[in-house]
Amino acid sequence: MRSWVLGACGAVLVAAGVAGPAGAAAAPEADLSFHGSAVMDGARVEVLVTPHNDGPEAVSGASVQLRWSVPLAEEQQLPGGCARTDERTVVCDTGALAPGESGEQLGVTVRLAEEPSEVTLEVDTAWNGGAVDKDRSNDQLKVLVLDTGDAYAF
Repeated sequence: MRSWVLGACGAVLVAAGVAGPAGAAAAPEADLSFHGSAVMDGARVEVLVTPHNDGPEAVSGASVQLRWSVPLAEEQQLPGGCARTDERTVVCDTGALAPGESGEQLGVTVRLAEEPSEVTLEVDTAWNGGAVDKDRSNDQLKVLVLDTGDAYAF
């Protein structure tokens, strides 16, 4: 009796277009990546990041997450399209990304709550417009940034 009930429910869902390969709309596929640099000078960290879509399909909107290993200072002056989401994280809109194209370079400067000698910056996709990204290795990055005033590339 159980298999008949489950089979009948599955048939109703497929007929309604809710489940099954024929009834489901395929999500677009896009391979997002992020490249840039980070410079630390005392409690100030300047990050430049450029989003890129390796395709094969366009992304109508995406956002990048920047997360530090130490807390940020309470007050920040973030650029438009960026918002602080917790004590260590900032998320910025990248806009639409056509396949094979790079988006506009984002410049984000933050102040840390303290002046550590080093900080780890994690760069990750916060939102990819609902696209499937089969290669997450190039959009989940970690970079060690030392308080030297030198640019550390990722």
